[in-house]
Amino acid sequence: MDALDLLDLDSLIEETDAALREVVRRFGAERVAPRVPGWFERADLSPDQVRELAVELGSIGLLGMHLHGYGCAGTSATAYGLACLELEAVDAGLRSLVSVQGSLVMFAIHRFGSEAQRQQWLPRLAAGTAIGCFGLTEADFGSNPAGMRSTARRDGTDWVLQGTKMWITNGSLADVAIIWARSIDEDGQPGPIRGFVVPTDTPGFSATTIHHKLSLRASITAELVLEGVRLPADAVLPEAVGLRAPLSCLDEARFGIVFGVMGAARSCYEVARDYALTRVQFDRPIAAFQLTQAKLAEMAVAVGQGTLLALHLGRLKDAGSLLAEQVSAGKFANVPAALQVARTARSILGGNGITLEYPVIRHMLNLETVLTYEGTHEMHTLVLGAAITGIPAFR
Repeated sequence: MDALDLLDLDSLIEETDAALREVVRRFGAERVAPRVPGWFERADLSPDQVRELAVELGSIGLLGMHLHGYGCAGTSATAYGLACLELEAVDAGLRSLVSVQGSLVMFAIHRFGSEAQRQQWLPRLAAGTAIGCFGLTEADFGSNPAGMRSTARRDGTDWVLQGTKMWITNGSLADVAIIWARSIDEDGQPGPIRGFVVPTDTPGFSATTIHHKLSLRASITAELVLEGVRLPADAVLPEAVGLRAPLSCLDEARFGIVFGVMGAARSCYEVARDYALTRVQFDRPIAAFQLTQAKLAEMAVAVGQGTLLALHLGRLKDAGSLLAEQVSAGKFANVPAALQVARTARSILGGNGITLEYPVIRHMLNLETVLTYEGTHEMHTLVLGAAITGIPAFR
């Protein structure tokens, strides 16, 4: 039995998916992991470093990897999930970069965009030579995006965007932003929410990096401001009408999170196990004590269960039968489980658990953010409640 794969989950992974996973694992270990603790401690990941990372990620086919055509790799959904797992085993900021680029920005253009928009942006985004961001959340409208104040007003054939977006990954370095806004017709009447492809050098578009974060410090987060951003008619995503469009993009990203957090959990478990086997107290390794073994057993089973759930959802997605509620179930189950694994690992490491010599506290702090973004735990609870009872409690 492999102590690091208690349930023999490797036997469930197809050979091609396993090979891709190894490429991502090696890339993370060699190219990113040595630099992450410094980025996190100093919170000084620069735009140039993100662009360098994006090009490297694009060179091995990880950006928009589960999409087809336009320079995308066209892998299985399960392979994409396993890549997210390996990326977040390094750091959630790295997985967020890939998730936002592929599952939010590129998916939005691929699924809802015009052919001209796909041709213009997808090859560059897939190669990492262009960076994208996804502007849905506002300061006062996180769990309730339908209440957004950002507007897109018709002015002849043009659209004029006004509003602000908050907590936008890569917002201050992006070349293109997918912006969601409430449409207003020429008579001033509100219409449906629409999506727009906005080059960030458009006059009136600005972005400010958010500082003083104690989580996702190896990731760039920004506030976007749109002041009279004038766009031509062909900037609108033609197939995106209503809130269902951006929510479907979020489902794509949440799918990666279901896998990704198990990477963070696995990293914490592996570090805790190694530490427990080498840390000696009372003339024996602390792994020899019953309470420590109980913690390790709980962690190993949690990692196995969460990864098994993720693989199951991957199979459903590959079969074309995955439901949004099932993605919610994955995030509902796996993020708190990963967070508990991180907290337990921190306790096994004792005082060493709060230092950046080990990745545990970094994963733990990152997971506090992952618990909130892409739908809070409370909102996914209510989504599942509505699915179970047929009664939406949040309306």
